[in-house]
Amino acid sequence: MPSVAEKKFTQTKFPKETYFWWYEQMLLMRRFEERVGQLYIQQKIRGFCHLYIGQEAIAAGGETAIKKTDRIITAYRDHAHPIVRGVHPKFVMAELYAKSTGISKGKGGSMHMFSKEYNFFGGHGIVGAQIPLGAGIAFADKYRSEDNITLCLMGDGAVRQGALHEAFNMAMTWKLPVIFIIENNNYAMGTSVERTSNVHDLYKLGSAYDMPSFQIDGMRCESVHEAVAEAAERARKGNGPTLLEIKTYRYRGHSMSDPGTYRSKEEVEEYKKLDPIEQVLTTLKENKWIDDVGVEKMETKVKALVDESVKFAEESPFPDPSEIYHDVYTQQDYPYIKD
Repeated sequence: MPSVAEKKFTQTKFPKETYFWWYEQMLLMRRFEERVGQLYIQQKIRGFCHLYIGQEAIAAGGETAIKKTDRIITAYRDHAHPIVRGVHPKFVMAELYAKSTGISKGKGGSMHMFSKEYNFFGGHGIVGAQIPLGAGIAFADKYRSEDNITLCLMGDGAVRQGALHEAFNMAMTWKLPVIFIIENNNYAMGTSVERTSNVHDLYKLGSAYDMPSFQIDGMRCESVHEAVAEAAERARKGNGPTLLEIKTYRYRGHSMSDPGTYRSKEEVEEYKKLDPIEQVLTTLKENKWIDDVGVEKMETKVKALVDESVKFAEESPFPDPSEIYHDVYTQQDYPYIKD
């Protein structure tokens, strides 16, 4: 892995419960998406499908640093985030199947997961669209004097959108409680960062707005947690946003249709040595908090949950055709729309 000029956080000794939670959640994300990849090949899942495999430490480490009332918004690589927020994976799987029991009633599919209950605001298919939306959610919380922050995640490709600069300017001007997170996995689809920008260290983009900006190791839950926790504290005190460029890597292609021929096998293998799940598991083993029997039990537990999710999705019905008229506009604004 290339050297990361990250902000160096003091190594925090997290309790074993935290490491167990990280391990179980990341393992669930990984096994869930591995099954999704198999189901996609079987044509059980249609349309676009972008896997998060390799990037799990960002979702897991970020979640332990915030409150359940805080908000998260992201792009279309969004299967893992509702799960780590607390949504049962069966509802995510049902959405991938386009079933009525899905998290978005089967209307959104892979790229448009939403959960108002768990403060997860998508899931957005338009590149960069979530950036001003994330600032807007944070504005609403500040306007209502609510003690919430927003994590607004984006890929390194979305950073090229002009809306980012408008959102950064307003967020700093109004000191909005938002943490902008660039999940930099090195490639915007198949194009490397080096081929799309003169600025290769993307966190530096925040300096134009005097925004506190840092580069973080995204393969370690500890680094992500500490960076997000510090930024969250800053935001809750009314000191405005933070930009975190979290260096990570995806082991699969940009989407299921991407063979990933633009990168070498050697590069992928080097990053696999830094697998976030294996790093947490190593910590658990070195502290003698888990043994091989415990690992097997965890794998069995996660597999059962994934199997349950597939069964639920398989057995759930497709939406009734009449559903096409629902959730387009509200009845309050359009009373002539009948149930």
